[in-house]
Amino acid sequence: MLFIIVIVFGILSYFVSHRLKSKFNKYQQIIVSMSGAEAAAKMLRDNGIYDVKIQSTEGTLTDHYNPTNKTINLSREVYYGNNVSAVAVAAHETGHAIQHATAYSMLELRTAMVPLQNASAKVINIVFWIMFGMSIVLPHIIPYNLALLIIIAAYTIMTLFAFVTLPVEINASQRAVKWLEGAGIVSGQTRENAVDALKWAAYTYVVAALSSLATLLYYIWVFMGRSRD
Repeated sequence: MLFIIVIVFGILSYFVSHRLKSKFNKYQQIIVSMSGAEAAAKMLRDNGIYDVKIQSTEGTLTDHYNPTNKTINLSREVYYGNNVSAVAVAAHETGHAIQHATAYSMLELRTAMVPLQNASAKVINIVFWIMFGMSIVLPHIIPYNLALLIIIAAYTIMTLFAFVTLPVEINASQRAVKWLEGAGIVSGQTRENAVDALKWAAYTYVVAALSSLATLLYYIWVFMGRSRD
């Protein structure tokens, strides 16, 4: 069952990732009036935010907002690109900066959960590869059910984190499209192009959340089955 879950969501993840790259490549051919970095800077100014730094980072689709040091990190193709894909991504990441500045509740919840998420990921690695294996070999030292409970607890936190991330990402995209249209950077068809690009970016988070939920339910099912024995 777990193998099937991994295969199904692996295929879904690959499909969404492939479509996302295809959409971004397509909309990179549609030129707009400013670059991603310029769009991000103007969006910050329009929202009265002056303490966030915009900088270029290496990689493709590595764009992100870091609330710790208040930086909008844009890949080079987004930072310098003056196309629909670039401004859509830049405005989306700036949307996160605006969420931070306005104390958007879901972003604050997500940020508060980051330490738990990171700790849970480490626990999963340790338990799944070491403790889980030991519980099979030495059940009198580490009970099988205890290992399952630890895995379930960790996956519960990771799944909650994944689902809390969804409204944060959707809201950032909504802010991005609204501002891009209001600023006259996109309109009509180019607006639809920006929405389409950000929609496929959001799908990556949806797949991740559903994958985490499916895995959690699998381990709960295994635990419940053993408890009935």
